[in-house]
Amino acid sequence: MVCFGGIGNLVYRFLSFIFWFHRWYLVIEDNMEAKNIFACAVNCIDGRVQDAVKNYMKDKYRVDFIDMITEPGPNKILAENSSGAIIENIKKRIEISIKHHRAKVVAIAGHFGCAGNPAKKAEQIKHLKEARKTIESFGFAVEVILLWIGGDWRTVEKI
Repeated sequence: MVCFGGIGNLVYRFLSFIFWFHRWYLVIEDNMEAKNIFACAVNCIDGRVQDAVKNYMKDKYRVDFIDMITEPGPNKILAENSSGAIIENIKKRIEISIKHHRAKVVAIAGHFGCAGNPAKKAEQIKHLKEARKTIESFGFAVEVILLWIGGDWRTVEKI
């Protein structure tokens, strides 16, 4: 053991602590970077579909977190592209997810029994396809996927 007297011992302990803390901090920082992988989902406000979309995205895209952007019937809103304020708000929230959380995929979801978009599945799938065009027009370099959630609130179909 190295023996330092007085102030030398204090300096040695301080430098040892700084070295230990710096190594610990780098390990924590590396682990946070490796685990904070995000995706983004433009989803209905209906709470019955939230877990299905989240679980699908985590499983299929190996992400840790999903930034949820919710509106009632978002596939219809984005397909019609008529409400400028809502569309701009959705665009801004997607931009935050992409720029700040580095999301690489954006899902747009439609679902059975939607109060915001009460159309049948076939019509909602048309809305999803038009909604994708709106999202792609924003110019973000991300994959845009389409999801349909069935009436059991667990089954997710990629369109």
